[in-house]
Amino acid sequence: MSAPPPLSPSPPAAGGVRIIGLGASAGGLAPLEQFLAEVPTASGFAYVVVQHLDPTHKAMLGELLQRCTLMPVREVLTAQSVEADVVYVIPPNAELSLHGRQLRKSAPTQPRGQRLPIDVLFMSLARELGERAIGVVLSGMGSDGTLGLQAIRAQGGLTLAQQPETAQFDAMPRSAIAADCVDIVAEPAEMPAQIMALTRQATATPDDGAASPAPLEAILGLVQEHTRHDLTLYKSNTLLRRIARRMHVHGLADMEAYARFLRENPQEIDLLFKEVLIGVTAFFRDPEVWTELKDVVLPQLLERSAAEERKLRAWIAGCSTGEEAFSLAMAFAETLDERPEFHDFKLQIFATDLSADAIARARNGHYPAAIEQDLSPERLARFFTAQAGGYLIDKQLREMVLFAQHDVILDPPFTRLDLLSCRNLLIYFSVPLQQRLVALFHYSLRPGGVLLLGGSETVGRSQSLFRPLHQKSRLYWRNHSGNPIGALHFPTQRRLSSKAAAQEPHLIHSNAPPANLQSLADQLLLQTFSPAAVLVNEAGDIVYINGRTGRYLEPAAGRANWNIHVMARPGLRAQLAVALRSAALSGTPVELRGLRIDDEAPAMVDITVQPVLQPKALQGMVMIAFRDALPVPRKRGRRAAPADTIDAAVSDELMRSREEIRALRQEMHASQEELQAAIEELQSTNEELQSANEELTTSKEEAQSMNEELQTINGELQAKLDDLALAQSDMQNLLNSTDIATLFLDKGLNVRRFTEQITRVIHLREGDIGRPLSELASTLIYPELNADVKETLRTLAFTEKQIATTDGHWFSVRIMPYRTLSNVIQGAVITFVDITRAKELEARLRKA
Repeated sequence: MSAPPPLSPSPPAAGGVRIIGLGASAGGLAPLEQFLAEVPTASGFAYVVVQHLDPTHKAMLGELLQRCTLMPVREVLTAQSVEADVVYVIPPNAELSLHGRQLRKSAPTQPRGQRLPIDVLFMSLARELGERAIGVVLSGMGSDGTLGLQAIRAQGGLTLAQQPETAQFDAMPRSAIAADCVDIVAEPAEMPAQIMALTRQATATPDDGAASPAPLEAILGLVQEHTRHDLTLYKSNTLLRRIARRMHVHGLADMEAYARFLRENPQEIDLLFKEVLIGVTAFFRDPEVWTELKDVVLPQLLERSAAEERKLRAWIAGCSTGEEAFSLAMAFAETLDERPEFHDFKLQIFATDLSADAIARARNGHYPAAIEQDLSPERLARFFTAQAGGYLIDKQLREMVLFAQHDVILDPPFTRLDLLSCRNLLIYFSVPLQQRLVALFHYSLRPGGVLLLGGSETVGRSQSLFRPLHQKSRLYWRNHSGNPIGALHFPTQRRLSSKAAAQEPHLIHSNAPPANLQSLADQLLLQTFSPAAVLVNEAGDIVYINGRTGRYLEPAAGRANWNIHVMARPGLRAQLAVALRSAALSGTPVELRGLRIDDEAPAMVDITVQPVLQPKALQGMVMIAFRDALPVPRKRGRRAAPADTIDAAVSDELMRSREEIRALRQEMHASQEELQAAIEELQSTNEELQSANEELTTSKEEAQSMNEELQTINGELQAKLDDLALAQSDMQNLLNSTDIATLFLDKGLNVRRFTEQITRVIHLREGDIGRPLSELASTLIYPELNADVKETLRTLAFTEKQIATTDGHWFSVRIMPYRTLSNVIQGAVITFVDITRAKELEARLRKA
């Protein structure tokens, strides 16, 4: 990696103060001090420190960290708003988590020895900050922090771990590195510079998809060649962000350099591919959706299938590590309990994902203890078996699910499905691919099947294919009929041929055997005598055209629109709209006779609007047939004049009404286009912010409890701190009890410590610690004091003199070297014993 640029404050983030979570355990004090010592006072970040602390002892972590940084260090005792350039420290027997912009303290949920406070903090950072979260794991035993870093990385955040060789206890950093969830491995002192360099580069990286297409195409081509997966239909913004993260990790300035790096390091292609695949899942994520699925959808599917076959088929596309597939299996089992008449029904679940690693974990069916946050105790007891460090899925549920690696873009879909779940996958695809997949899902589902999408996903412009359960629902019923936007693209396995095979021309053989006479006659009659007609769906979209309809319909200007209300000639639109509504409500044909096709032309037409009841596949559609009508001849004669006058007045009024209707329709059409553009823009924004809005829970690896060795080490360290504090208290009480003024000096003859009694001799206060002895004002008549101290340090022999003061007192001044327990001279000790009474007694004895 190239050397990072000089350390400087990071630009402020768009979403407020960025937070760096620091997690450490045994041996973590030293790396924490090294990290904070390299952070500038105006970095713009907030720092939250979580360390495994003994819950029965008062912590000294905040005081120890304050020695190595100028930033204020605060222990989080109550909910606090996060401020920049402040270090927040966890108190004993507590957990810290971020809620909104506040740090909150809560009681631990697990017994002592099984607590994972670092994971709790990191997961909350991932949930609240998304890709702006930063997590750092330092020295410690166990694996606390691994799940949290996985959560941060899944949201696109930045993750760091201490280089194991520099850690006193390397279990925590090694666990995070082994889980493949660490972006940067470095020494603690190097981390601040790298974090700020990466965030500064990320802020400067354009995120508007304006990057040169050539390097991006080259990178995607390398990925496809190496992995056989095509990423070109993913959203360009998503790809650019993921590529930029890998570029920053390797210190590369542009995409051309990264493309060269990929060619030289094929293993980086696998890392980039894993970076693009975001596996965020949980059991019963979005509980309201699962409640609606269990209470409304599954019972209706069971009732519908009771008359056909007593088996349901479901497909979970993008299943990640299997939580959603097993959630559906649990919901199905609970539905059968509530509806015993369906007890013999079976459910076959096909769960697929692009990631082979995720599929392998899903097949294993083993989940960490953290799933207790997502599942009720009843579900845990019924559907899981507790094992060391986690839970194993029940065998009966496991047999309901078939896991397979599958590319939803290129591999053929599962068909004849009753339920298809594709949650939070479409948001990473381009709009054309989304439309293609929605049409494919419609094909895969049986009539009356259900499509389940994520919270920020909709069927887009394919409303004719699906209808939601209600306005805000993400559960959609499949419509019996509907026309997809564009042709249905049925994916097949990839072919490596560079050009499409030439289409074989059709040859007409004059000696071919004659076809069925009745079929030929029927075809001739239809071509010759059948009226021009169109078949429209419930929304008025034309799905089939018979004959020549150009006389009655014409394409509208602007974007292509195959709706009958837009294509109908101006003279037919109003009456045709009313007839369509009437036919749909009554279910009977509606006849329109003698309609003028155009206001300026005398041509007239008869229209029949016929609701389609059979066959079943066309139910809900309407057939509109057009037949030319002869204009009614006007009667001539004197008596015809009044009628002509009346007809002219009515015609003028009708003309004005039609003009007004035409203007209103044009205005409504313009408003609809503006609204559709606004909806598409909002949908795009929602899709880009999905990673920040989704609720994040983790279930990828086993969560290991804190072991006895870590508890022993923490107890020993705390005991040493307690002994040191007790010894310090004993010394302070001893000095105060002697009533002797004492002054401690360092090697430079600067004040290091003093007792309260010294103020009677030398004018000292707490702020004078560190001042030279020569600058102190005293009442002693002892100008040689400074020289005598230096002489004592030179000879290491103590000096004792009787010195008078300016206020008439006498003191015995004793100067001795200060020796440490290892017999090292670290300064001098001066004691002042008041001998005023002895001097007065001596003077009276002399006079006597």
